[in-house]
Amino acid sequence: MMTCIDYMEIQVGSYSGYKLNERPVAFTFQGERRVIQGIVDRWYEGGVDSSRPFINYFKVKTTDGHVHLLLYQSELDAWSMRSV
Repeated sequence: MMTCIDYMEIQVGSYSGYKLNERPVAFTFQGERRVIQGIVDRWYEGGVDSSRPFINYFKVKTTDGHVHLLLYQSELDAWSMRSV
């Protein structure tokens, strides 16, 4: 099982529709802005169990062809990522 330690903190630009940070549209990592071409997969963790934080996962493909796994922790309003 992966932990938050496996991820690097990033800055994310996101679409906010019916909820805040509904889905990522671009992110900046190591000074480089990467535009998200599409969301390949998406899933959630926590929520029902109050002892576990609610986390959104997004497997995304960027316009440069790379695939990354983004994680959003709503309680902390924090985004993290790792390359896949």
